[in-house]
Amino acid sequence: MTTANQSLRGRIALVTGATSGIGRAAAIQLAREGAEVIVHGRDLNRGEEVVAEIARSYGKARFVAADLSDPAEVRRLADESGEVDVLVNNAGFSWFGPTADLDVATFDALFDSNVRAAYFLVAALAPKMAANGGGSIINIASMAGGIGIAGAAAYGGTKATLAAMTRSWAAEFSPRGVRVNAVAPGPVYTAADPARIEALGATTLLGRAARADEIAEVITFLASPASAYITGATVAADGGRTAV
Repeated sequence: MTTANQSLRGRIALVTGATSGIGRAAAIQLAREGAEVIVHGRDLNRGEEVVAEIARSYGKARFVAADLSDPAEVRRLADESGEVDVLVNNAGFSWFGPTADLDVATFDALFDSNVRAAYFLVAALAPKMAANGGGSIINIASMAGGIGIAGAAAYGGTKATLAAMTRSWAAEFSPRGVRVNAVAPGPVYTAADPARIEALGATTLLGRAARADEIAEVITFLASPASAYITGATVAADGGRTAV
C-alpha cells in the first residue's frame, strides 16, 4: 500500500513513540507524503535525529518530549501539538513471560502506556479534528491482541483493548469526519529480542518478520485520502499469521 503525489501535503501528523522502530518509520513515511510531523518520544537526542532526517529529505518536523505514563504529560503533549490532522498512537512497550511472573507495577505500566495514553490523546485531539471537519487516527494494535500467545496475556490484553477502543471511537467520531482505524502488526524487526522476532516470523505464511517500513506503509495508507471509506477497521499486517 503506497501513496503518491504527497497526498498528505498541508496536514499535521503527531506520531507517538516516533524515535525508533515502527514509529520512526511512520514519521519518516508520513513526512515523505508531505505531512508536517510532530515527532514524540522521551529521548531528546534520538528525537532530534529523526527531525533532522526528515528535514534533510522530506520536509518539516519538530520534536516534543513527553512521558506518556504520566497523565499530565499526555495532556501537555496534546496541548503542545495543537490541532492535528493525523494521530498515530504507536507509543508503548511489551512484556512477555509467565503470567505468575508479572508484578503489579509492570502490569499497571503496560496499561498506562499502551491504553490510557492513547485514550486521553484521542479525548484531547479527536474533538478538535471533528470541529475542523475531519482527520485520521491510527492506533497500533498487535496480532497478540487477536490470538493466544503464551506469555502475552497482559500485553495482548492492552492491544485487544486498543482495537476495541478503535471501533468505539469510529462510532463516536466518524459521523463527524474523523476516521479511526488500527493496524495489527505481527512480528517486526526492531531492536527488541531479534531471536524471538525471528522465531515468530517463521510462523507466518510469508515465513518472515516484517520490516518497520512495511508497517509504516499501511499506517500512511490509513492516514491518506486513499483510505477515505475505511473506518473502524483493524488491518492485519502480520504476514498472514492470523488468517488461517
